[in-house]
Amino acid sequence: MKFDIAVIGGSLGGVQAAISAAKTGKKVYMCEETDWVGGQLTTQGVPPDEHKWIEEFGATKSYLNYREDVRKHYRSLPNISDEIKNRDRFCPGNSWVSRIAHEPKVAKNILNSYLAPYIQNGTLVIEYNTVAVDSLVMNDVIRSVTVKNILSHETKKIEANYFLDATDCGDLLPLVHAEYRTGAESKEETGELHAPETGNPYDIQPITWVVALELNPEGDYKIPKPEEYEYFKNLDVPYDDNKLFSWYAPNAETQKKVLFSMFDNEVPEKPLGLWSYRRIIDTKNYKDPSVKEVSLINIPQNDFSLGNIYEDINAKVNRELAKEQTMCLVYWLQNDAPRADGGKGYPVGLRPDIMGTEDGLAKAPYIRESRRIVAKKTICEQDVSKKFNKVPPTVKDSVGVGHYAIDIHLTTKTHSFLYDETYPFEIPLSAMIPVRIKNLIPACKNIGCTHLTNGCYRLHPVEWNVGEVAGLLAAYAMDYNVTLEEILENKVENFQQLLVKEGIQLHWDYTKMED
Repeated sequence: MKFDIAVIGGSLGGVQAAISAAKTGKKVYMCEETDWVGGQLTTQGVPPDEHKWIEEFGATKSYLNYREDVRKHYRSLPNISDEIKNRDRFCPGNSWVSRIAHEPKVAKNILNSYLAPYIQNGTLVIEYNTVAVDSLVMNDVIRSVTVKNILSHETKKIEANYFLDATDCGDLLPLVHAEYRTGAESKEETGELHAPETGNPYDIQPITWVVALELNPEGDYKIPKPEEYEYFKNLDVPYDDNKLFSWYAPNAETQKKVLFSMFDNEVPEKPLGLWSYRRIIDTKNYKDPSVKEVSLINIPQNDFSLGNIYEDINAKVNRELAKEQTMCLVYWLQNDAPRADGGKGYPVGLRPDIMGTEDGLAKAPYIRESRRIVAKKTICEQDVSKKFNKVPPTVKDSVGVGHYAIDIHLTTKTHSFLYDETYPFEIPLSAMIPVRIKNLIPACKNIGCTHLTNGCYRLHPVEWNVGEVAGLLAAYAMDYNVTLEEILENKVENFQQLLVKEGIQLHWDYTKMED
């Protein structure tokens, strides 16, 4: 099967890469391991984590359009409240982690509507339940990638001019023998303030297997006690001699525990509870009071820090253990979680229909940290941190913008965690160009960043931006018959002009931003 551009992985970045490449008229192939595309937004069940200016700017035009399409969907619902119908801006779930927390199926349907015209005109071919398993690389050029349908076990060779790794774990990188990094680099390698003295390639941010729960006091909601419940319930965590299942979570600034609650206003001076943290359906937004509240549970209590799901001999076991941990958390919430009134347990039940699964768990685990290419430039902590810069840094080869703190959850080997402020940052094209392989482009969380800067470059708007640029970059290289390295060295400004025409913001305008 011969294509112009092959996108391996249907992540959020992968979808944008496929669309932006197909828009140029290129013949595009995309494969996806599950039966949904969309990664963080869909199969992983994570509402958008965004910066405070996102309603106005700070993302690509297509991302801002997506957010409006989400709101159009909810305004069109027959039982949505009149107040919501008449508001320009609202959060479907009234969550406090996101200004636009919404259902994974809604995200999936909108993304599919964007892909549909290219599928219909034959520009784009998508194969689901399909993963890359092998490759042919000659003279630093990927000639083909072999893909396999995990249900039928059928294999086929995909030939293309450019191959984009849009898997959430950077799964294509080892298959094509690319240079890549995993885990934590040492201070000597990167010069980063918060890097460890000794690096550890297996010290990776935890995955989280998200679950959808509804609040339903009248339902038969309780699940059987999971086999590993007592183990996870009593698991020690490294902040203030605490247990995993409690209302305490780590405070990355103090390295101590901080008290949370299930619902809002249950803890003095902490008005926000964990239920509303990633709530995607709020009864208040509907005319029908029987609509049940639904929240996507992605909290420190189901961050899986016991092992990795790639570069680990126990990867398959760890995937299943991460699922088990989340189901143990559900059981704890239903039976043993202390309530503000002195009782135990809450009436929360699984909502499999929300996730498109039989058990209510997401189709795939939420991946925070990927394999990362060794690129022409590695983005380090000192490139973005407020501790290293008096003013926000800019880069000449910017291909987009983003903003998020360096946010490192409890890692899998040293069990360390970190939260540190950054300036609004720019995405360097040089961080998307591999040091050796000529036709490989990262299109997800696998750009040339470090363990630390991955913590701020991994969020939805940035991944979307990287994917969109990756598709345009491959198409541009073909249109002008130039290599990726030649674009970086000689044609950056010309490529940036194309990006601006496509609605990609390259720099921050600080006159529009509050301090």
